[in-house]
Amino acid sequence: MKLEEKTEELRKIKEEVVNFKDSPLYADRIKNKVYPVIGEGSHDAEIMFIGEAPGKNEAATGRPFFGAAGKILTKMLEEVGISREDVYITNIVKDRPPQNRDPLPDEIEAYGPFLDRQIDIIQPKVLATLGRFSMQYIMSKFGLEFEILPISQMHGKSFEAKASYGKITIIPFYHPAASIYNQHLRSVLQEDFKILRDYVKK
Repeated sequence: MKLEEKTEELRKIKEEVVNFKDSPLYADRIKNKVYPVIGEGSHDAEIMFIGEAPGKNEAATGRPFFGAAGKILTKMLEEVGISREDVYITNIVKDRPPQNRDPLPDEIEAYGPFLDRQIDIIQPKVLATLGRFSMQYIMSKFGLEFEILPISQMHGKSFEAKASYGKITIIPFYHPAASIYNQHLRSVLQEDFKILRDYVKK
């Protein structure tokens, strides 16, 4: 698929999410006068980062990972020589759950098909999951549910799978937000991110 075709298909997804009145989170979005967060970055990205759901800053701007966790993500990428503009960043759930609570199963089920289409359009080689909900969704989607363990045992490991367009690698990471108040997790994330160097175009 050519870049302009990818861009057009992603635009359609954005339009659908904006008008997704059947979403369990649509009423909250309208009431709070905030935005859905579709995703941003390169439409030809080799690496796609998948978080769980937008937070307050993300919903206010319509941009993924735009708050404190986003700054950590950007810094982690820079430390391994990757530009944020060269990856694609999104979430499973495209609207903010109230009070930043964890996404509920029905919310993940409602928004999951949009993410599935984003993956098929962008065709990344690596799906980097951020947090346990994202890890569980992606591992299960690609038939690796039997491999799922607590994220403390999964982080920084790579798993091979097959997407509609070819082979992919799934790499679970801790969510950057988890490292805000835990310096140990910050260093774990820094170490884990080094694996991404192997998947960047030289």
